[in-house]
Amino acid sequence: MSAIGQIALHVTDADRAEAFYRDTLGLTRLYRFGQLVFFDCGGVRLLLDGGHAATPSSFTCCVYFRVENIAARVSEMKVMGASFDDEPHLIARMPDHELWMTFFKDPDGNQLALMEERR
Repeated sequence: MSAIGQIALHVTDADRAEAFYRDTLGLTRLYRFGQLVFFDCGGVRLLLDGGHAATPSSFTCCVYFRVENIAARVSEMKVMGASFDDEPHLIARMPDHELWMTFFKDPDGNQLALMEERR
């Protein structure tokens, strides 16, 4: 096995999810086929699979987006309408970097996170 090629998330409304991931998160849309919307996340495809019923809260998944300056990215995303569950905070001190994270949800309640490996 090698790197992850694609991650899929079920969403209720493909149009709403497409706008959030494109406009709020700033991801590059690759293409769309019906209710399937594909984005590029640094070489990993993110598939938003639209038209599903709301996902039960017992289902858990989290997509972590790597960023270089977590505080600046949070500020930009808040202007675009994103709402965060917490503020960027230190998760762990590693031998060669600090791991910082903050968590938020998309319009369907999918758990998302920003992560910065600060050196």
